[in-house]
Amino acid sequence: MKIAIDIRNIGKKRTGDEVVFFNLVKQFSILDKENQYVLLTDRNPEKDVDLAQEINKLNLSSNFKVINLCESGTNKFLWNAWILPKYLRHNPVDILQVQYITPFFVPNKIKIVTIVHDVSFKAFPRLVSKLDLFFLNTLIPMSLKRADKIIGVSKFTADEILKYYKINEKKVDWIHNAVADNFFQEYSPEQLEAVRKKYNLPQKFILYIGTLQPRKNLPALIEAYIKIPTEKRNGIDLVLAGGKGHNFDAQIEEFIKSYSLSNHVFLPGFIDEADKPLIFKLAQVFCFPSLYEGFGIPVLEAMTLGIPVLVSNIPPHIEITNGSALLFDINNATDFAEKLAQIVSNETMQFDLTKKEMAQSENFSWPKTTEKMLEIYRILSNE
Repeated sequence: MKIAIDIRNIGKKRTGDEVVFFNLVKQFSILDKENQYVLLTDRNPEKDVDLAQEINKLNLSSNFKVINLCESGTNKFLWNAWILPKYLRHNPVDILQVQYITPFFVPNKIKIVTIVHDVSFKAFPRLVSKLDLFFLNTLIPMSLKRADKIIGVSKFTADEILKYYKINEKKVDWIHNAVADNFFQEYSPEQLEAVRKKYNLPQKFILYIGTLQPRKNLPALIEAYIKIPTEKRNGIDLVLAGGKGHNFDAQIEEFIKSYSLSNHVFLPGFIDEADKPLIFKLAQVFCFPSLYEGFGIPVLEAMTLGIPVLVSNIPPHIEITNGSALLFDINNATDFAEKLAQIVSNETMQFDLTKKEMAQSENFSWPKTTEKMLEIYRILSNE
């Protein structure tokens, strides 16, 4: 098979979707020495330092080739409507792997696989800008119709795709995300302290890491934090890590200001992937209070490192944690505050959660996920 993969998100600090494509490509290079791969990008790795660094980390084998289709990047519409289809017409492949939006006017003999990380714009349209919502509601149905296989990043996401779109269920499958290799390394106290200083982190803190969008429900986390009784808070601050980026939730800064929490709530910005395991290890507790997720990689990352986890009781969190983490009722602010106070102050609970979470995390791995993707490609290429 000849397989083309759209890797435009690699090296762009796009959190979850970048992590997925980076690790899939890395594992393809390790596990598959037979098929030919072309990795398609809209940047020149000889000029883009971030992209060059990430490609170097992939340690690509000889059956992989990185191809830059345009010199200085381009907008998404032009890429899908002209640049990528033009390339594929002159350089046909058996499988094209993308995410969400499939390119226009691609020959039908090329089988397209699209990964859908979540359909939050359908579940919570009020949290998405009108312009984004217009394009998503226009392009996603077209893309799902053209795709030969649609892959959710959890069983929940696959079910949501079938719920919101009229699609033959045989076209939909799912994989599970996993954590990167650096989450299994050992780090010295000196390395941990260097990262603490790099991001100006407090000595003890509750951690959230991810995007800072409205669906992440971070104002509710701030309110739950201030309700922790003083005797239970025990000098613990709150760290909300992630770049402001697109669709930043302005209420976060408003709440910090209105509650006079500038000395207790820290916004260190985007965390480099290499530093993420150390940030987790520095935290006392990890909290992920999202209203909606497709998977929630940071939850699994915290579980893998044995950090006590508190998450909202939404279906993908239940699927991933499988009884190993502490859940709070997403519709009950009192329950959220009480659970946060409990997990912060109860060392016995922390110890029990750590053991269960680490055991559950062993069910997820990129090699296992990549093998499933390869099998999907093999079946599709023979249809």
